[in-house]
Amino acid sequence: MNRSFSNIGLLLGIAGGLFVEEASAEFLKDSKATLTLRNYYLNQDTRNADVPRLDQWGQGFLLDFKSGYTEGVVGFGLDVLGTYAIRLDDGGRAGKTDIDRAPGSAGMFPLESNGKSKRDFGRVGVTGKMRYSKTELHVGTLQPRLPVVTYNDGRLLPQTYEGYQVTSREIKDLTFIAGKLKHSTERNSSNSDSLSIQGSNNRKTGQFSNQFLYGGFDYRLNRDLVISYYFGKLQDFYKQHFVGLVHNWALPVGALKTDLRYYDSSSTGANASASGRAEGYRAQGWWSGNDADRYEVDNKLWSALFTYSLAGHAIKAGYQKVTGHSDFPSLAPDSGTGRSLYLITNTNIQAAKFASAGEQTWVVGYAYDFGQIGIPGLSFSTTYYSGSDIDDTVDGRRGNSEEWARDITLGYKVQSGPLKGLGIDWRNGSWRGNDSGTVDRDENRIMLSYSLALF
Repeated sequence: MNRSFSNIGLLLGIAGGLFVEEASAEFLKDSKATLTLRNYYLNQDTRNADVPRLDQWGQGFLLDFKSGYTEGVVGFGLDVLGTYAIRLDDGGRAGKTDIDRAPGSAGMFPLESNGKSKRDFGRVGVTGKMRYSKTELHVGTLQPRLPVVTYNDGRLLPQTYEGYQVTSREIKDLTFIAGKLKHSTERNSSNSDSLSIQGSNNRKTGQFSNQFLYGGFDYRLNRDLVISYYFGKLQDFYKQHFVGLVHNWALPVGALKTDLRYYDSSSTGANASASGRAEGYRAQGWWSGNDADRYEVDNKLWSALFTYSLAGHAIKAGYQKVTGHSDFPSLAPDSGTGRSLYLITNTNIQAAKFASAGEQTWVVGYAYDFGQIGIPGLSFSTTYYSGSDIDDTVDGRRGNSEEWARDITLGYKVQSGPLKGLGIDWRNGSWRGNDSGTVDRDENRIMLSYSLALF
């Protein structure tokens, strides 16, 4: 686990340009700095395994500085993200079964060599940036939110990536994005790691890659309709195409939002050969014992989600279907540290994704904005997921496994006064199933957050 310094020379070159004669008032005038305080409590209670519950409480600090650009045809800038977390309460040692609660790889803090959580940890991310016309280049620390790669922010500190990204808006209503990622720093770590996928990311026997290429566009055809296409390729693992459509329809009474998504994922590089898969470039999924394509990426996923909203109420219903031998592939850190997917089934229970081989999932949910009855800032939502026809990897029960999950979220954000911006969120979730990868888990999260604009 070595931190990559491959971009340091370029970062210093960009940063140096900030303080020469072109380091103008625009660079300073447009700079912004925000300090976010995040107090987080996490409780995970696994019911179908003899393991201690995960019970942790911590305080996080996130200092986000974003500079403006220097004047001139080509502008330069510098962003810095500093994060630090302190452990307030925790369990005993990971791996011990004779105690009520213990830290683990899915927790908020990295572990010491003796299995205990560290008292604190943090990191600093630096991003050099350059702008020409309506095109921007960012090099260094990135937090992409795209269909083919989405950073995870489900703990005290957010996940970050290292690489570069170009964003262009030269054509009206068209946003083009392309980039390359080399490493990731997980939400409970100070170290950067190479990239991998589920099924091959075991640190002792798995394989990793230092190249994820991605690109695509969002095009707004009109005020109500946006179409998207993105491509992602993790060297020696998989390549993935995404096509999406989002349409908002103002009805005589209320409004209807339609969200359609389709992914086509296949093998590439070492994963495409039996010899490469034997070396550890493997995917997670279902295969019979004599399949020649055992552990090869082979997945198609499509989904449709419809949301009807009226006077603060929102009702949603959706369906998602997975075909192919493998589970849905995505960038994934070491097992247990969580990942976020651009799927309609990305639940509060981070491990529950409903994207296993063969799985079909029905989604229903309800949300309400209490601002409609004079309580602005208060919101409530609940969603239920029911997955079936899972092709079970271990037990060979093709199409016979199933799972379900239920999420509840209640949040409030102060709208005015000296505490304006203070937010509190409670998330509760349950996950059950008979698939070999499913745990019977109940989870609660409570988070207080407050953001202060420094300048």
